[in-house]
Amino acid sequence: MAETTPALPAELARILTEAGVSGAPEGVDACARAWAHSPYLRGLMRREDEVLLRYLAEGPEPLMETALALLAGPDADGAAMREAKRIAAIAIALADISGRWPLEKVTAALSDLADCAIDRAIRIAVDERMPGAGPEGFTAIALGKLGSRELNYSSDVDLILLYDRDRLAVREGDDPDNTAVRIARRMVELMQTRDSGGYVFRVDLRLRPASEVTPIAMPIRGAETYYQSEALAWERAAFIRARAVGGDVKMGEDFLAAIEPFVWRRSLDYTAVRDIQDMSLMIRDHYDERQEVGPGYCLKRGRGGIREVEFFAQIHQLIFGGRDWTLRQPATLDALAALVAAERIKPDEAETLASAYRVLRTSEHRLQMLEDAQTHQIPTRAPERKDLAALAGYRDWAAMEREIKRHAAAVGRIYDALIAEAEVDRLPRQPAQLKAALKKAGIGPHADLADLIARWRDRSYRALRSDAAQRELESALPGLIKAFAEAGTGRDALLRFDDFLGALPSSIQFFALIEANPRVALLLARVLELAPVLAGKLARRPEIVDIMLSNEAFAPLPCAEDLTDMLRARLRRHDALELKLDEVRRFVAERRFQLGVQIIEGGADPIRVGRDHAKLADAAIAVLADAVLAEFAETHGRVPDGRLLVLGFGRYGGAILTEKSDLDLVFLFSGHHEAMSDGAKALPATTWFNRLGQRLTGALTVSTAAGPLFEVDTRLRPSGQQGLLAVNIDTFARYQLEEAWSWEHMALTRARVVYGTEEDRAAVSAGIKAALTKPRDTERFKAEVLEMRGDMAKARRDGGLWDVKHAPGGLIDLEFIVHFLQLSRREGLDPDLGAATAHFVKAGAFSEDVLGAHDLMTRLLVVLRLIEGDEPPKQPAAAKAMMAAATGMADFDALKAALEDAKRAVLSAWEAVFEVKRKAR
Repeated sequence: MAETTPALPAELARILTEAGVSGAPEGVDACARAWAHSPYLRGLMRREDEVLLRYLAEGPEPLMETALALLAGPDADGAAMREAKRIAAIAIALADISGRWPLEKVTAALSDLADCAIDRAIRIAVDERMPGAGPEGFTAIALGKLGSRELNYSSDVDLILLYDRDRLAVREGDDPDNTAVRIARRMVELMQTRDSGGYVFRVDLRLRPASEVTPIAMPIRGAETYYQSEALAWERAAFIRARAVGGDVKMGEDFLAAIEPFVWRRSLDYTAVRDIQDMSLMIRDHYDERQEVGPGYCLKRGRGGIREVEFFAQIHQLIFGGRDWTLRQPATLDALAALVAAERIKPDEAETLASAYRVLRTSEHRLQMLEDAQTHQIPTRAPERKDLAALAGYRDWAAMEREIKRHAAAVGRIYDALIAEAEVDRLPRQPAQLKAALKKAGIGPHADLADLIARWRDRSYRALRSDAAQRELESALPGLIKAFAEAGTGRDALLRFDDFLGALPSSIQFFALIEANPRVALLLARVLELAPVLAGKLARRPEIVDIMLSNEAFAPLPCAEDLTDMLRARLRRHDALELKLDEVRRFVAERRFQLGVQIIEGGADPIRVGRDHAKLADAAIAVLADAVLAEFAETHGRVPDGRLLVLGFGRYGGAILTEKSDLDLVFLFSGHHEAMSDGAKALPATTWFNRLGQRLTGALTVSTAAGPLFEVDTRLRPSGQQGLLAVNIDTFARYQLEEAWSWEHMALTRARVVYGTEEDRAAVSAGIKAALTKPRDTERFKAEVLEMRGDMAKARRDGGLWDVKHAPGGLIDLEFIVHFLQLSRREGLDPDLGAATAHFVKAGAFSEDVLGAHDLMTRLLVVLRLIEGDEPPKQPAAAKAMMAAATGMADFDALKAALEDAKRAVLSAWEAVFEVKRKAR
């Protein structure tokens, strides 16, 4: 920018001379430019010459302090408010024109002034009706640029005025509703009444719900109901930039907190995104004649203008802000920076948009300074454009036009790419043309799909009956068809998708998401083809697919401790246990789905996925145990020196779970079993912990509105189903050492403490070690093991080669081998079956092939639980390829051969250890 500084106007020079100002004090160039080219600022400086002189002597900050102090004064009236506005208008304009303040400080200063003025106007209005009463029960919520502290130089202030009927101060006999409206009218009058001293701010109340028919102040309860259930997408988007700015600010902040979940939705809200896209397209159409930068161009709404920078940020905030709190930045420049930090937008795009935003907003301020007009359009008259360019510091209008055009073109290109999805081709409706289009797209069973599409268009399903749902369906169909073609989706998968649509409670959000994210459509096609278990989850909760759009979608889950911390952070927003149960179920369901997709997409080792499933269970138990305990203690107090422990057994104890695994749990407690709790309804320790165990079991198993969590099996507790649900540590240790059967010790080899203090964990581990390492008659124990395995085999039919768990040579056989060696040799006591197997390979008990067999069958077990249904040989080719890839095999035939070898290796180990043959299938 080439700055031009006019000669000091004669009248301004006289004012400075009479005041004894000599030389060229800092800021005089900005004063000269404002005087020469802005009629509004020239009139202000003439009227408030003392303010002008103070600016030159002290700078803008003391003047702002004076203005804000005027507004805060207990006796401030309308005249004082207008005086404060004049002082601030001079200080801010000159600090802006001179470059002394950056854009962010300019807009923040204007916003601070508006905040104080609004608050003062409310207090005056309330005091006039009820002298001495405070503003409790009446609040102003700022939206738009005031909400984000980015106010324009001559901006309106967008407000929603709310009141609480029960808290608002009213005269005896007055109606609270009428009183609130009168306060609102008086507040607006104080703000925008114009006299010889000017005005404070224009007020716009049209953003309230149904503004054409509703009073200008709205009851807060009605507002909460509206925004939680009826608000349109653009209304929710408006609350990205919302603050309580005046009156009962605490009430306003509570209101914003109450509607926050409905503004920042955890599921990706692509319906809202498209509404914003459509709105921006309509704005472009409306301002079509002013799209090109030049005379008449709208800096705010034109192509590449301010609004498109704001919408670019807000669309991304709506998509990702429900999950990422760091993106909830009201100010546009802050939002762009946060989106870059979260890796949601490209740094170069953000830099381009931020640079353009500063240039466009600064130009907008200069434009509004000309006549203090709320305008965004470049003047059509040449003299006014000349003044605008000179005020902005450009050599001439042509130089300013080139600068604006360069930035607007860059914004336009970026925003064009973002909203391109708003215009999507539709599939033909005529059957023959539809079949032809599907055939051209490469869909195999195109006739079947054409029939299904016709059924969806006939509104046969509940989720597709509304006009809105049909619009979303038509928009999403092209992307779905492309995804089905790329995934090679077969007839069975198409029928599953049909079943999926039939099970959906609502389809609008789902189809909007599909249309906006081609990656999701392809993922859905693969899920339907390969993993019916995941497809069922999606039908119940379509929003869980959101997790796959995160940066960590294909990364391993964090450690159990970090998952626990993440869950605890989410639970802090809820007080009621029921809401906490829902939150845990949503969290676990999202990540279980994530883990399943990682397998079918070929990006994860199933053993690692199995360990991640166990981490999820650890985290869920940790937070739910804390939550249940806290609620239980409110009534029954706590047991002195008594603490809950939870033990995991079986696959959970070994820290590898599948999608379908139950949790084998045992509950213990520390302290004396006869101790009494200290609550209002005291209980003996044994009763206290048994009831707590029942509560925790219920918290883990009950199906809430958010769906199921885990199945729990507690039959491995001492004395089985006949015994107490929870016993103390000493009782457990004594039972295991003195009374437990051999099969119970075999189960104990896979025990792991999943909840409890370090002190209690150590005590339990010592008891377990004592029981597992006690001497035993090896031959007698061997006979017991063989008898147990024989009984199990008689009770369960041989599942064939692909039964990797129960069939001869499967994982159950391997467990029996390893547990026998652990207990007879009193070594290798690791609950992780793989680690224990590796120990005995090293010890020479059997060949290294057995460890490979363990790994292959464990991987395959995790995968098979996802494709539950037909046996692998009957699965489609894509499923067979996925199984091979997940287990590290070249193809399905190689997998089959490797599995046969694995089972032979286990059977060979059985013969070597037990010295008897184990019948193969």
